[in-house]
Amino acid sequence: MDPEDDLHSPHFGGDLETTAIPRYDTPKATTESTFGLMNDPEPLPYVQPGAGLTPGAYGSSAVPTEVGAADPADRFDGDRRGTQDLGLLVLRVAVGALLIGHGLQNLFGLWGGPGLDGFRDYLSDMGFRYADILAYVASGGQIAAGALLVLGLFTPVAAAGALAYLVTGLLAEVAEANADARLSAFLTDGHEYEVILLCAVVAIILVGPGRYGLDAGRGWTRRPFIGSFAALVLGVGAGVAIWVLLNGANPLG
Repeated sequence: MDPEDDLHSPHFGGDLETTAIPRYDTPKATTESTFGLMNDPEPLPYVQPGAGLTPGAYGSSAVPTEVGAADPADRFDGDRRGTQDLGLLVLRVAVGALLIGHGLQNLFGLWGGPGLDGFRDYLSDMGFRYADILAYVASGGQIAAGALLVLGLFTPVAAAGALAYLVTGLLAEVAEANADARLSAFLTDGHEYEVILLCAVVAIILVGPGRYGLDAGRGWTRRPFIGSFAALVLGVGAGVAIWVLLNGANPLG
């Protein structure tokens, strides 16, 4: 480095002796034309010793806010459900497939089923009124409810419809067993199948369809509560009402 680089130009019109940089501790009153480094406010919201940020001095974003604890209920919206949704999918598909299969048996006579005529005659022999209309409604309702359960679509409504059908069918089976003096052996002569299927539908109503279905974004999938009890009451009430209005017999009498 050449020391002569620090020398002023011959054409320089200033005075090197009077252009001095003020000291940092010079009072503002004596340096009106310079920057007072100690007294002027900082251009950025630096925290000064002994004092925090002044609320509102640099906008509301500078004011610290308190972050509360996370709601424990939010953990159900996360991914910490393990294999619960997979199990609900298996349960839904199994129950829905059984309902679809029985509906096709009653409606079209597939897989050795009675067909529409045989199903209508069975309902008539059990004492149901309007058996011809009821045969269509019951068979079609089975297929529709089963398909919705498999898809996981409108699950509470589909499960309530399936529950109504199963309750009516269970009452008919109880009445038939009582007429044949087989009521004491009701749960050991093949009717346990209807009871297990009914309980499976009740479990779907209370637990919900799970996230593997078309109802994944709805409230009854994440936290079923009031709607589940309403669907349960609706299904049981509809099944009993169908029996009372279209049959009217005492299944235990």
